[in-house]
Amino acid sequence: MRQGVPADQHGPRVTGGTRAERGTAHRPRQRTAGAAAHEIDVLSAAAVRKALSSTHAYGGAVYLHSRDRRSLVLTTVAGVPLSLLSPMRRVAVAGPLPVALSYRTGRTISLADSEETMRRFPQLALGMPYDFASASVPIGAAGETYGVLTALWPAAHDGVPDRARRHLRTIANRLGAALAGLEADGHPVEAAGDTAVVELPTPAVAVTRVGLFDWNLATGAMSADDEMCEIFGVAPADFDGRAATLGERITAADRPEFRAAARAALEHGRVLAAQVRVLDQEGHPYFVDLWGRVPDTGPAGRAHLVGAVLDSRTGTAAAAAVERLRDGVFSLDPDGRAGYVNRSCEMLLNVRREDLVGHHPWEVLPWLADPVYEDRYRAAMLSQQPTAFLAHRPPDSWLAFSLYPDAHGITGRVVAAEPPPGTAADRPPAPPPVARAAPGATYHLLQLASALTEAVSVKEVCQAVSDQILPAFGGQQLAIYTVREKRLHLVSQTGYPDGFLDPFEGTPMGTRLPGAEALSTGTPIFFESVHQLSAAYPGIPLDEMRAWAFLPLIASGHPIGSCILGFDEARPFTADERGLLTALGGFIAQALERARLYDAEFALARGLQQALLPHRLPTVSGVRMAARYLPGTQGMEIGGDWYDAVATSCGVCLVIGDVEGHNVGAAATMGQLRSAVRAFAGGGDPPGQVLARTNRLMVDLDPGLLASCLLLYLQPANGHICAARAGHLPPLLRHPGGHTEALHLPGGPLLGIDHLAEFPVTELVLEPGAVLALYTDGLVEEPGAGIDEGVDRLRAALAHARAATLDQLADRLLRDARRSVHRADDVALLLSEYSPGYNPG
Repeated sequence: MRQGVPADQHGPRVTGGTRAERGTAHRPRQRTAGAAAHEIDVLSAAAVRKALSSTHAYGGAVYLHSRDRRSLVLTTVAGVPLSLLSPMRRVAVAGPLPVALSYRTGRTISLADSEETMRRFPQLALGMPYDFASASVPIGAAGETYGVLTALWPAAHDGVPDRARRHLRTIANRLGAALAGLEADGHPVEAAGDTAVVELPTPAVAVTRVGLFDWNLATGAMSADDEMCEIFGVAPADFDGRAATLGERITAADRPEFRAAARAALEHGRVLAAQVRVLDQEGHPYFVDLWGRVPDTGPAGRAHLVGAVLDSRTGTAAAAAVERLRDGVFSLDPDGRAGYVNRSCEMLLNVRREDLVGHHPWEVLPWLADPVYEDRYRAAMLSQQPTAFLAHRPPDSWLAFSLYPDAHGITGRVVAAEPPPGTAADRPPAPPPVARAAPGATYHLLQLASALTEAVSVKEVCQAVSDQILPAFGGQQLAIYTVREKRLHLVSQTGYPDGFLDPFEGTPMGTRLPGAEALSTGTPIFFESVHQLSAAYPGIPLDEMRAWAFLPLIASGHPIGSCILGFDEARPFTADERGLLTALGGFIAQALERARLYDAEFALARGLQQALLPHRLPTVSGVRMAARYLPGTQGMEIGGDWYDAVATSCGVCLVIGDVEGHNVGAAATMGQLRSAVRAFAGGGDPPGQVLARTNRLMVDLDPGLLASCLLLYLQPANGHICAARAGHLPPLLRHPGGHTEALHLPGGPLLGIDHLAEFPVTELVLEPGAVLALYTDGLVEEPGAGIDEGVDRLRAALAHARAATLDQLADRLLRDARRSVHRADDVALLLSEYSPGYNPG
């Protein structure tokens, strides 16, 4: 029954286990599947305990990859309530979260505090917006990665100490080696069950002592354990085995009543229950409770009493001390349920402790139902830092709460407080309670929905759903349909057998199929088993899936399409999951609606840009040319990059330029500049004059944009070059021997700044076989590196590139740019080779 989302909020408890942990290395190699799964749990629990003890972390967790390796599943956790980790219970391997990045890259990912988390992993900050430090290290061996070990600390400006990271890595490597041994025995190492919660030892404070005894009333002999002796103020080594010895430690006034109770229990078979005063080693009396019974062992047992003695002095004194306080004091367990409430707290909160103990305060007290108060508890537990807040208790009281957390729960203090400044004296009565959205569910929804924020095209939206949202629920199949002319058309699918969805293409919206009916009714449909689906839709085609969610995609009241999620095991959909999936359907619909508009605008703008670039380069004797253009891969990114080659009476004019901005306006300005340069160059103007006239035209047009440009005249007869530059990157020149240099030509400002700007001309002569490279900044820009570094990197690539043709050389230079999935800028490249013997015919 193990699913990605456990059946309850606590998960099975893993306690003790040290003997099993020590013995894992000596177990026989033959294991059943169940034994192997248990051993994975034991190994993971041992690793988490070791991580916490050796790095002083307050919480830790182990993630293992799912069977399909598309998600990481939280399998073991300690020190952090499972209920607080809902956004992190199942993580998409492709997602932008620390555990996923550590798994993919094999690197340790550490975060110092919430500020660094927000900067580097904003999706994690949305799901868990609290101030803590963390480190995630991969679990693996021999080139195989099984999961990730994560530890949490209170936030620190210095980050996670190096020593802690090294310890964590060592523990993860040892766990990886042990898991590799299981895999070598033929047992799959994967997430396969509910999350195991490892119980951590509580602080060693003795508040209650219990001693055990066996008393033979016929002979007066007594067997007593060491704790029993110490409670009665007798050293265990000095106890002589006689009941009279311990009886002498009972105060004289209580002995007759105790003996009478013991005889009555023996004669009538009743349970002995008595409270007597005993003397401690200094002779001071104190109360203890005794319980005993006659064992059911026949006539011989009728002379025996077996039982226990309870010394609760410390706990009773502590409780009495807290009860005497005028401040309210309460305790919450790690999941936020009240475990203790003193009398003053009852009075301040105006609630009986019987009604509060065992429950969340925000569920019992309507005036604490605002999610902000539950969020304070969550913040305290995950940051492990004290926190405080004010709350208004109707009709006119204000209370100040202080929360003091550790890994075992929270101790709280509450006192009467003054109203905050500016609070109206006639504060309106509190509204009636309404259904509240728990912060955890809200943060989880925000985290998953944030995967859609950077997706701008329909393809990117579908990819985000497939890579991040589907694995977050443990799904294996995804189909997204959109509506065109009242019919459903498939736009993306993942995991379906070839051809399985073909019969559903173009399904009318009114067809009796779950995807169509979910959209037409606006209500999601969930099937938890094959039987449920087959009963509701007899004869519907089935594949290997065993549960489904059919989500309507509706935005602004308009049907957008349907989203179908398939699961390879039968599973219940909890109310929280149904609500989360329904809300995500709305986010997906909005993202698709926005993306469809973007795709239409993008196609128009990209078509405009492509129309403005040359369809082919001129053929010129003595000069070989090759050009390449790559559009940006992020966002609209319709750039103003352009290149051109114009045959003139002065030779071939080679041009490259870049208009600032990434929009339709930049592309339109680029078209105007390209036309102007072609006209001025075709008229025989020298390069400096061509740029000057183009600059004046741009200033007069005043498009609100600036542009760079590089223009060269190359004479095929002698290799003579005249060049002028307007703020553009330096061209690269590769000499016939391979030596390559950047030509830092003198130049003028960007086009569009100064109406009177001048652009000096540089002359040089090329050797036969020399290659010139003109390019735009998209080819040399790289996040975190200076532009000069990028130019030098391109220079080195040009110097060492080996290619039989100029076209092959252009492809080699663009190879790295093509690999970039998130290239923000366009790339334009124009290569020319001076080849006096070249004749294109």
